[in-house]
Amino acid sequence: MGTLGYITAASVLGGLLSVVLAAAVSFAARPQWVGVLISFAIGALLGAAFLEVLPHAFGNAADLRTVSATVLGGILAFFVLEKLVLWRHFHGDDYEGHAHHADGSDHGRSGLMILIGDAFHNFVDGVLIAAAFLESPALGIVTATAVIAHEIPQEVGDFLILLHSGYSKARAFALNLLSSVAMLVGALLAYFALQAVAGWINTFLALAAASMIYVAVADLIPSLHRRPALAATGQQVLLIALGVAMIWLVGRLAHAD
Repeated sequence: MGTLGYITAASVLGGLLSVVLAAAVSFAARPQWVGVLISFAIGALLGAAFLEVLPHAFGNAADLRTVSATVLGGILAFFVLEKLVLWRHFHGDDYEGHAHHADGSDHGRSGLMILIGDAFHNFVDGVLIAAAFLESPALGIVTATAVIAHEIPQEVGDFLILLHSGYSKARAFALNLLSSVAMLVGALLAYFALQAVAGWINTFLALAAASMIYVAVADLIPSLHRRPALAATGQQVLLIALGVAMIWLVGRLAHAD
């Protein structure tokens, strides 16, 4: 099998395996658990943004201000995008604040944001896999393994967010599987035009981090304030910390080699 074959196989396997394993974990949760597990998803998103994505972007940046400005611009862009989604959905209706269904869903707003961010992240992962395989097959295998290990807990958070946003299990699985195609797209583009694509890696990383931060802070954390009791708050803090710790542990294991 040639380099292109290895890159294609690793990208398809990485995206498919992470989505399937994440679905198996996420769908085992009972519906009443989803609200509680959103706290874990917040920790996973913030952990991935601040412990993995941003350090990588800053580490490879020639100008740190540019990366910071891209993150800031990305947060503003996702705010505007969410406003457009809300305007289209609620145009002509009486709407104030963050309206939710009786079951706690938010009309898919958080789901849309996380799918966009996940596609960015998967695209960059594909670029990294291709670049590693072009360097050497051994480095490619190690990088692909690290990507899969990193994607699983993040995809679990994505599934929980989609379920929280009112998506059915089948639709959540299909949309996550669709977003994983971006990994293959990024890998193939990087293989055929590595220099052109590699120059945009930090931009995609910064935008992915912006999406993760925006969803966690603007969409999910406010939902936790509906349970202000001390015991509930303690549980939320613990689960957020657990989500961050999970990302940290996976990151350490993935980079161990």
